[in-house]
Amino acid sequence: MTAPMQVDYQDILRVWQEADAIEAIEHAWLFDHLLPIAGEMTGPIHEGWTLLSALAAQTQRLRLGLLVTSNRFRPPAMLAKIATTVDIVAGGRLDFGIGAGSRPSMPIARREYDAHGLPYHGFGSSVENLAEACTVIRRLWAADEPFDFHGKHLHLTGAFGNPKPVQRPHPPIMIGGRSDAVLKVIAEHADLWNIPGGDFADMAQRHALLDRYCVEIDRDPATIVRSTYLPVSYDRPGDTRDAIGRAAEAGFQHFVLGLDSPYPAGVAQWVADELITPSS
Repeated sequence: MTAPMQVDYQDILRVWQEADAIEAIEHAWLFDHLLPIAGEMTGPIHEGWTLLSALAAQTQRLRLGLLVTSNRFRPPAMLAKIATTVDIVAGGRLDFGIGAGSRPSMPIARREYDAHGLPYHGFGSSVENLAEACTVIRRLWAADEPFDFHGKHLHLTGAFGNPKPVQRPHPPIMIGGRSDAVLKVIAEHADLWNIPGGDFADMAQRHALLDRYCVEIDRDPATIVRSTYLPVSYDRPGDTRDAIGRAAEAGFQHFVLGLDSPYPAGVAQWVADELITPSS
């Protein structure tokens, strides 16, 4: 993962194209913020979906996505159209990441809503909106005829998506989050679930709770891939390898390794040699 803040486009492109040629690296990610959440608060930051489309056009193999899209930033029907376009540009390599949006407990992220004139509702409302968004997006990707949708938060008339994504029935859906309410949405809609790494006991507990929610709706828990984000230490790669191992012991199979900028020369090959191959 290359967070697209405090860094130039050409630097991100360099790392992604290097990674694209390294088979051990299977996927690459950006994030979805509109103002920096670390470093200089007025520093540069690139819009995630626009950048993802550019990177999709200049890579050939990597699966790619945003970890994760804020459902608060864009109307879901528009987001479905954006994601479809990226999947087409990528030739069917999109993993569609989405989440409820930043919690009120993260004021450094909250400021981007006020700065862009975006509404910020309570967390309960945002989770309900996420569930409706997932329903609408999946229908837009699948429906052969226009449809109406009238939920608690979303109201669409004559909604229709054309073209459809390359991947059928739809790109894999990754939902990020750890709260009980979000885990219930994940059990219903997700193909992948992502949670930040670090608190491995909590990760195992959340893993078990998601299993329970899947069983309650008669879904096989094994149909949801368990994913975690782990920051990379350039100076202490052994710490990162240990974190990968502990996450695997907690039941996680999909690892997103976060790279800090500036990116060292040959960083993608270093990740493969120092972190992925020794952990295999």
